[in-house]
Amino acid sequence: MARENVYNFAAGPSVMPLPALEQARAELLDYAGSGMSVMEMSHRSKLFQEIFDSTKQKLKALMQVPDSHEILFLQGGATLQFAAIPMNLLQSGSADYAITGNFSGKAAREAEKYGRIHIACDTSATGHDRIPAQEELSLSADARYFYYCANNTIYGTEWQYVPQAAAPLVCDMSSDILSRPVDVSRYGLIYAGAQKNMAPAGLTVVIVDKALLGRELPITPEVMSYQVLAKHDSMLNTPPCWCIYMLGLTLDWIQSQGGVPAMEQRRLQRAGALYDFLDNSRLFRPHALPGSRSFMNVTFSTGDEGLDAEFVQGAAAKGLLNLKGHRITGGMRASIYNAMPMEGVLALLDYMKEFEKDHV
Repeated sequence: MARENVYNFAAGPSVMPLPALEQARAELLDYAGSGMSVMEMSHRSKLFQEIFDSTKQKLKALMQVPDSHEILFLQGGATLQFAAIPMNLLQSGSADYAITGNFSGKAAREAEKYGRIHIACDTSATGHDRIPAQEELSLSADARYFYYCANNTIYGTEWQYVPQAAAPLVCDMSSDILSRPVDVSRYGLIYAGAQKNMAPAGLTVVIVDKALLGRELPITPEVMSYQVLAKHDSMLNTPPCWCIYMLGLTLDWIQSQGGVPAMEQRRLQRAGALYDFLDNSRLFRPHALPGSRSFMNVTFSTGDEGLDAEFVQGAAAKGLLNLKGHRITGGMRASIYNAMPMEGVLALLDYMKEFEKDHV
């Protein structure tokens, strides 16, 4: 199929803005008259330093990152941060973890290797179909930080409020970063794998309060020390150069569309259309409960595995790709990140209505 006939609903790596891809194509073999691709040039070169500095400044401006926080461009994926966070922040105290999905559960288990972990909440008993209210959170008096995952990609839930805790907030925003305004000053640390809303896989963005630097455990490797990485401006070793370049192009596109507030309006429109249909469907069932639903990952099923498989196969034939749900949950998942146009959602809705008509 040609690209113009396809809508990619993958959870990550996911769809990217077409203008960013087109600019990358135009500059692929020769960036800015250098005779080199960004993939070929030295990360220590003046030309790449300009790309790096520009991308960092664009992210700072779009997210309104205060001077109190450092932006790091790292490798290792979000999963590496499961260990890096406790290594850098846990010290001799404990940490509170909100388990509302698969990845926050993995993060908590990894953190247990480095100190005491307290489970502030766990929604696994109901299949992670909801986000707990503030009053349901069990918070420790001696916690060094409170950890949560803003958007649970597999189960399709999302925190619709910022939890209150005496300890610094640490948040995995991999799936919804840049999709809604965030008051960065309220967080001790924000991190996100880039492959959903920002860039190709291979880059992890960390935004950390400088006041938290220098607290790492003695066993922390240099390449995982936020203090060391900040001192070297993310260039202790070779950074993910191409991904940083692509992030810059994506940030340009977001800015051209009206910035993060515009992305929020688009996400509300896309998700609202899907949930409106699902709540009135005679065939499809949304997984997440109202008030806890993700605006980035809409999870649903028919309740029949065979019928779900038929739906996914039929969708692919129509150019609606990667709608199969995660292996843990089954069913379907429509990931509708920033770069997904409303036309893609409308095409999916047309097929869902057609499929429902044929099977009810």
